[in-house]
Amino acid sequence: MNRNLALSLVRVTEMAALSAAKYMGRGDKIAADQAAVDGMRKSFELVKVRGTVVIGEGEIDEAPMLYIGEKIGGGTDDDMEVDIAVDPLDGTTLVAKGLPNAIAVIAMAPKGCLLHAPDTYMKKIAVGPKAAGKISLQASVEDNLRAVAKALNKDMSDLTAIVQDRPRHYKMIQEIRRVGARIKLFGDGDVAAAMATCDEDTGIDIFMGIGGAPEGVIAAAAIKCMGGELQAQLYPMSDEEVERCKELGLDMENLDRVLTLEDLAKGNEIYFAATGISDGDLLKGVVYYGDNLAKTHSVVMRAKTGTVRFIDARHRLNKTDIMIDLMKKHR
Repeated sequence: MNRNLALSLVRVTEMAALSAAKYMGRGDKIAADQAAVDGMRKSFELVKVRGTVVIGEGEIDEAPMLYIGEKIGGGTDDDMEVDIAVDPLDGTTLVAKGLPNAIAVIAMAPKGCLLHAPDTYMKKIAVGPKAAGKISLQASVEDNLRAVAKALNKDMSDLTAIVQDRPRHYKMIQEIRRVGARIKLFGDGDVAAAMATCDEDTGIDIFMGIGGAPEGVIAAAAIKCMGGELQAQLYPMSDEEVERCKELGLDMENLDRVLTLEDLAKGNEIYFAATGISDGDLLKGVVYYGDNLAKTHSVVMRAKTGTVRFIDARHRLNKTDIMIDLMKKHR
């Protein structure tokens, strides 16, 4: 794929972030999500690909969200067919409450290279490059923590695990505390939390827990670009989620097999882009300066080269037709 696509993708996440950030702290997560979707869909018209959403906001009857199976992109018959995983606003509640770590994200790969994950739960464990190859989803919490501490040459008391603050994780949290590691709890936005393990400046060493399967695929794309490791296992927690797996034609007899990065995001032509909406561990949020000027902080990556670019951009909100339309709609 054309390496210039990376910058095209980051423009898409920028527009989603700029639109959603207008709703920071306003208590309306639905409006914030819709604004992000509008920004992402509109700006995708300028990306020269023939894309199909394989991970999105829902099914076709849930439009106008970016639904699974939707065709997006401004490509022609000469342009490549790609699978696209989107989360226009990872952390709707975070934006509504004005909390950290909300981001707009996209992962893209050639057709057939992203796992078509059902909307169900997934067990996950993730680490950065220095601990890659040292973890196992089937190992105990203690064994994984000790393996990562050894790989990073850290005392256990200096190791930091990030875990979503949910009742289903209370036993895991108690185990981490018993072993003596530090814990950073987060509320929503597990894509950003998993990615944080791959940046030493965040101080996050390992991500563990049960979260959304679609978010697991998106996080896997990012972590593959960053040289880390993520292992996962589909973990439906209701009859409805089991049926969703069947509808996608998954092998029910082997549903609990451990999925590697290659299972989740195949090959090296993986692209990933994210823009911060609210301040987080990895990305700063949108800042509005007045006079139609705003600033975004984004990351864009490509697995083939391992290049990770952080981009600070200043936007004149009254200078582009797309932004003018979005700002009129979402004030």
